[in-house]
Amino acid sequence: MTDDASTNRLDTTDVARRLEAILLIVEEPQSLVSLAAAVGAPVPAVRQAIESLVDDYDGKSGGPVRGFELREVGGGWRLYVREELDDLVSEFVGGQAPSRLSQAALETLAVIAYKQPVTRSQVASIRAVNVDSVVRTLLARGLITELFADAETGAINYGTTDALLVHLGINSLDELPHISPLLDGADEVSRADEVGGGLDEGIRR
Repeated sequence: MTDDASTNRLDTTDVARRLEAILLIVEEPQSLVSLAAAVGAPVPAVRQAIESLVDDYDGKSGGPVRGFELREVGGGWRLYVREELDDLVSEFVGGQAPSRLSQAALETLAVIAYKQPVTRSQVASIRAVNVDSVVRTLLARGLITELFADAETGAINYGTTDALLVHLGINSLDELPHISPLLDGADEVSRADEVGGGLDEGIRR
């Protein structure tokens, strides 16, 4: 078929494929404008492709319901594990063989522990390095979690989990060593090294 309807369907499919590639790697919800710029397509085409993907993942296009969903959060779009499968994923991650955290991961964990709720960009600013892969590692280990998305920017705010408390053998974050001022600048990043060392010992116990 070469009519306009067929061409539009092909265009939507192509845009949807491009969107999937971007959505698989993003850390935070992306607005339609950001996604349009990323895939080189007009916003209306991106909106149509998003709707197509949502229907596809939800099984409304004749296929099975996927184990993940495309959800709008804070004005942006991102892929999420379906809520009913959260326990399955948590058990799988928790059952993985524990490995020692890198120094970068320990420092990032210390910053999040003391500054939570905190966004990835804020952590990166404090540590003066990119922390994307480190945050993914900490999420996979179940030591941090996504608390909420900023209503204006869509940025994800992170915090520590009860699993960290269990690893450290403490009842609350109030029992962590006091740092003053709380990691407000580069001078305090070195202190994160010291805290990170303590976290490492606790996590390996």
